[in-house]
Amino acid sequence: MPDSPRKIIHIDMDAFFASVEQRDNAELIGKPVAVGGSKKRGVVAAASYEARKFGVYSAMPSMTAIKKCPQLIFVKPRFGVYKSVSQEIRSIFQQFTDLIEPLSLDEAYLDVTENKKGMASATEVAAEIKKKIKQKTGLTASAGVSINKFLAKIASDYEKPDGLFVIKPDMAQRFVDQLPVEKFYGVGKVTASKMKSLGILTGYELKQWSKQELVQQFGKTGNYFFDIANGLDNRPVVSHRERKSIGAESTFLNDKNTLEDLTESLQSIAEEVAQRVAKQESAGRTVTLKIKFSNFTQITRSHSFLTPVNDYESIVSIAKYLLQRAFEDGMSVRLLGLTISNLDKTRQSVSQLTLGF
Repeated sequence: MPDSPRKIIHIDMDAFFASVEQRDNAELIGKPVAVGGSKKRGVVAAASYEARKFGVYSAMPSMTAIKKCPQLIFVKPRFGVYKSVSQEIRSIFQQFTDLIEPLSLDEAYLDVTENKKGMASATEVAAEIKKKIKQKTGLTASAGVSINKFLAKIASDYEKPDGLFVIKPDMAQRFVDQLPVEKFYGVGKVTASKMKSLGILTGYELKQWSKQELVQQFGKTGNYFFDIANGLDNRPVVSHRERKSIGAESTFLNDKNTLEDLTESLQSIAEEVAQRVAKQESAGRTVTLKIKFSNFTQITRSHSFLTPVNDYESIVSIAKYLLQRAFEDGMSVRLLGLTISNLDKTRQSVSQLTLGF
């Protein structure tokens, strides 16, 4: 652990989109709510905690969500409202520090090692921020406090919702040692499964592997796994981050081989991408379609425009066009992906394009 550790806070709003909808509509309070999608198509952008009890989560296909929770209430996203609330929350952060790294509308890192209030305790800063957010917006936030970004993010998820969890310097390594690998930020289901097959179940077991061994097993990401297993994360809180692309993809349980089936899947992917673009307050000029075949070979097809796009109708129109041009009879597809790049920040919705090809 560093001799003079930084004081990092990770603030994560609790079920942000769904909580805003429940706040603004009393009829939704206490009920399972999904923001985005519908009973017939699309994907869930956010789920209330009542919905999560049934196993409904963000990025889940709507059809799957309704099977898990037949009484699920779908609500159309209001990104303009979410952005406005996010700006209110940001103004609270700025009362304490200028070192703010937003990850999306509903979460951010704050470096409060030296803060505007002169408060010695980062835990007290986090508690005060949570209190002010509740007073100003009526919403709850969870906060994680620690010596680096990795640990702070893990901590914010530890006692959700409305949690405040602190990983102090003297407990950091012990905390990492007992943490299941699937709880590590950056370790997805596939990687977690591979780690478990290698006998790596917790941070302690991950720490027993050398950096070279981890790189051999996981490529360059092995360097990151080595660092976090040892509680190390030297990344600073960066006030301005420029994202290069936003995307989503879907791997099918069974290969798809008809244009109709692929188009249906692509529509859900396009909706998820549109939601992510709006959440990042961005728009992009280049749309790229990725197709991976059953033999694991893949192709990409792209189209660029002078005017950036960020709405679902424009994105799905471009995606369908690219798919139609790439599709050939006899194709057997295991994965579709869609990415928007050449991003521009936007303060308002980009006008929907009339697309001609």
